Amino acid sequence: MQQSTRNDAKTVKRARRFSVAPMMDWTDRHCRFLHRLLTHEALLFTEMVTSAAIVHGDAERHLRFDAIEHPVALQLGGSDPVELAKATRLAHDTGYAEFNLNVGCPSDRVQSGRFGACLMAEPELVAECVRAMRDATDRAVTVKCRIGIDDQDTEESLDRFADIMVEAGVDALYVHARKAWLKGLSPKENRTIPPLDYDRVHRLRARLSPLPMMINGGLDTLEAAEAEMAYMDGVMLGRAAYHNPMLLAEVDQRFFGVAREPIALATVMQAMAEYADRELANGTRINNIARHMLGLANGLPGARQFRQILSVDACKPGADSSVMYRALEAVNPVLVAEAV
Repeated sequence: MQQSTRNDAKTVKRARRFSVAPMMDWTDRHCRFLHRLLTHEALLFTEMVTSAAIVHGDAERHLRFDAIEHPVALQLGGSDPVELAKATRLAHDTGYAEFNLNVGCPSDRVQSGRFGACLMAEPELVAECVRAMRDATDRAVTVKCRIGIDDQDTEESLDRFADIMVEAGVDALYVHARKAWLKGLSPKENRTIPPLDYDRVHRLRARLSPLPMMINGGLDTLEAAEAEMAYMDGVMLGRAAYHNPMLLAEVDQRFFGVAREPIALATVMQAMAEYADRELANGTRINNIARHMLGLANGLPGARQFRQILSVDACKPGADSSVMYRALEAVNPVLVAEAV
């Protein structure tokens, strides 16, 4: 499918039925290449990239991606409307299908830069950012947020935040169904300690319908994600999809009704080895690709050795795509014959 058709509004809106969350240090372009082998329909997200890094840094390095990744959304971090508009304009020319503003990350580093979850206390500023980004592109501009921060009342403050986003013309909301505690909890603790409140997100979606709204947080299985489709327009999985990537192979059938032949592990490993060969020729280190593949053999005999080869051998000097075939052989030697 051509890039233009993979970026059109109808395709992107449909793709939001299932998306893989933006995750710092994880959902880079190598990870997204792997995930796209497993699901052709889901919406993929970049890691969060700051607007400053794009505008004042190496924009080509931060924005580069493979056409196979479409549809792919760029998540931006920032709070300067002018800078965000410039970053969106540069990214628009690169070909991203959607531009998402991060209003959910609770890390100290992000807070010190005045973006992420702390912006939930400044909805008017977020609205200015959304309007500036919308003026810079004709593609979707969306926001990913929490249900609240610290001592906020999640009924009143979330409604107010969402209403201001609607007034600013946001195209969709992704809501992590937990508060973020900016004082007293680490980013890791913020992923597990604040209680999940799916009902609060369901009420918000019902009140703001037909605004598209996707839910995120604590969805560890496809069954749990499917149950949320009774209330939401889409679901977003993060760590569950990253640590068990083969579950993505079921997404097209279960969430989009698109029948696909089950993809074999050998097929995935061969495609990733061929991708690695191309990337190595451009200076990429094999471990930067292999590190995203550790969960592919979860539950299979030999999975431990599979992970060890990809995590240890891939870091050795001179390592190449052969480590992927050796990892596959640890699971089942017959599969290697099918792959090579």
